[in-house]
Amino acid sequence: MEFFVDRDLPVPLRTQLQGLIEYGISGGELGPGEALPSVRELAEKLGVAPMTVSQVYADLKAAGLLETRPGAGTFVSHRRSAGRPDASLLHRHIDNLIDESRVLGIRSAELVSMVSARVFYRESIGSRLRIVVVGLFPEATASYARFIAARLGRDVTVEPVTVSALERDPKVQALANSADLAVTFANRQKQVATLVPNSRVVTISFTPSEETRRALATLDSLARIAVVSRFPEFLPMMKAGVQRFAPHVGELSAVVLGTPGLEATIASATVVVYASGAETVLADIPAGMPAIEYRHAPDIADIERVIVPIIRAASVSSQPGETPQPDTVNEQA
Repeated sequence: MEFFVDRDLPVPLRTQLQGLIEYGISGGELGPGEALPSVRELAEKLGVAPMTVSQVYADLKAAGLLETRPGAGTFVSHRRSAGRPDASLLHRHIDNLIDESRVLGIRSAELVSMVSARVFYRESIGSRLRIVVVGLFPEATASYARFIAARLGRDVTVEPVTVSALERDPKVQALANSADLAVTFANRQKQVATLVPNSRVVTISFTPSEETRRALATLDSLARIAVVSRFPEFLPMMKAGVQRFAPHVGELSAVVLGTPGLEATIASATVVVYASGAETVLADIPAGMPAIEYRHAPDIADIERVIVPIIRAASVSSQPGETPQPDTVNEQA
């Protein structure tokens, strides 16, 4: 992956660098175990203070995305999953549920919520494996869930859940905690694992969708693109992505939603490309101006590599007379 900062963007360099690495991991451009440049090397390459790089590395280590190996350097973390791997086992062995929940430290109220949710879903859908996809924005998260469901088939149910819904609604949190598997972005794994501690949490990569790539590729070469992101740390990665998928377009400017430069940037553009979650910008663009959502989609290879083996293992362990095999699934994304 190429490391860069864009001094034309209205985003602090430290924020840009942290977002670049964070979204590079989430998008699969930085894989598990991949080595990062040393603090000194990266600082010299980018023309920033070593302290800036050091602080970014420290923040990402604290978030569980990076790890340091003494004498070797800084690497993308291999441990990209969390939660209680045996939560689904509890669902399949109701007779031992109370005793095991006490061992796991689950409070009585949490246990009641889990059982109620499980009974409801077992009656409505049977014994199919339940997966929740945890994202940031309702519409985008729903599209991720549909995409994954289409790949996995009818024996699995896939439901969308947003982080904000988990944080504010105990019922949503209880339903998510009763799921067999939670799927999310690498940079949200730690947060999601805290919100749904009773479900197994795995991460997969998300890449710009085929629809997004096609729309950018078909833009007129004389177009003037305004790139709008809700999150400052995502703006450098998004701008670079737009340039990659629309290399024939020469004029491009980028701005963060809600900042003073937004109006002027839109006024000078002929097309707006906005990140998922920045839909409010549509109210500010002139009637008739084309707008393209820069939406991501789950990486198909990661669905096959991370999620499918878990489903197969669960299917084998649930068959009468079968002896569950040790879990050797690679959950890194």
